[in-house]
Amino acid sequence: MLVVAMSLATAWAIRGQFGHEQGAAWAGAVGAVALVLVANRKDWYSKMPIVALASALGWGAGGMISYGVVVGYGKADNFINAFYGLSMLFVIGALFGLLGGGLVGLVLDSTKKNRVNWGALVSEMVAGGLLTYFFLIEQIGFKMTPPRSEAWALILGAGLAMLLHMARTKRNSAIRVAIFAALGGGFGFGFGNFLQVVGNVMEIPFNMWNVMEYSIGFFGGLGMAYGVFSSSWPIDEEERSETWINRWALFLLLIFIPLMVYRESLTYDHFLRRLGEIPNLEQVASMSTIFTAAVLVLMAIFVFYRFKDNTFTKKGVSLFLFVYLSTYALMSYLVTGLFAGKMGLNHHLYLLNIVLIFLLSRKEVMEWSSKTTDSLIIKKWFLYLILILAFLAVLSLIAISSHGELPGSHNRFDIGVL
Repeated sequence: MLVVAMSLATAWAIRGQFGHEQGAAWAGAVGAVALVLVANRKDWYSKMPIVALASALGWGAGGMISYGVVVGYGKADNFINAFYGLSMLFVIGALFGLLGGGLVGLVLDSTKKNRVNWGALVSEMVAGGLLTYFFLIEQIGFKMTPPRSEAWALILGAGLAMLLHMARTKRNSAIRVAIFAALGGGFGFGFGNFLQVVGNVMEIPFNMWNVMEYSIGFFGGLGMAYGVFSSSWPIDEEERSETWINRWALFLLLIFIPLMVYRESLTYDHFLRRLGEIPNLEQVASMSTIFTAAVLVLMAIFVFYRFKDNTFTKKGVSLFLFVYLSTYALMSYLVTGLFAGKMGLNHHLYLLNIVLIFLLSRKEVMEWSSKTTDSLIIKKWFLYLILILAFLAVLSLIAISSHGELPGSHNRFDIGVL
């Protein structure tokens, strides 16, 4: 579980340099590959690209949610707004985990004898997202982040439709993964905002926004891993996934997602804006752009060649994980000014995390617990939810007692009126 948590956390912290759906998708894929690596299930190795793609789509979809203003609510100097900020960040983090964990669970639960009807699922999720957005935002007017995008309602509707589809098709283990990933991601985002506030108040010389990002990735990955490793899964009789499916999954993971990250964050114009006033700006930007493109192309060629026979073993999955994660870390170094001599401490910590993940993943293979289950403990989940919200309320009280008005703080509610 620690390997999965650290993998998703490191990638999610790196994602902070890129943002949006494409950055979250790369991070989500990393978490899923780490999960497959440590699961020690031979029948999962063969569909590693599909599991990674499902995670990329699920965690990546949440990237459309705007949460910058909500983070500002968490910095408020009064309880109502601070607790609103932390609790709404719990909702947003939970939506990331709900889709990310849920889609991973569905792929793991889909076998030759009991395949997921992906066409029906996608149709239901799209309809659920649109209907929920229409009623909550357009009709009722319940807005979390005005005046910014309220895309969270789309993800909420899609997630609820996914849960209904799972329940109707009796995929309880997939539901468990979705719920635990949601609880972990939600807690991680709210708790991470608290850590950010405290770190800023204490004037810790570190990128505290990155700490918040690491927190959502760590606890989201922890929840997703626990959901998988505590649940019962069927054994897929197919020794390997169809070649064309894995090829398309690898294409999206190795070409489409990196291309979107490159287009949105790593082109020449982006480097000019990001690097600021430095000597030889144009030369450094040009060199960074060319080097970045070359690395991404070489990564894709190397991985495609390595898996040209569509054979995925534990060693191969491990190789994919560290190539994919290390490349993402290198992109983070480049976009923040590697060739200009700019290297933040948080980037060095990414490398330390990667080394620790490598060492931990080489430990003895995991033995599956005999206490796995597919039962749905709904009452306990509600209890966990109440405990998390209560804990966030306590953190809100601690936070507001530690500071006055902070830069970047916002009030969602006029406490004078309340």
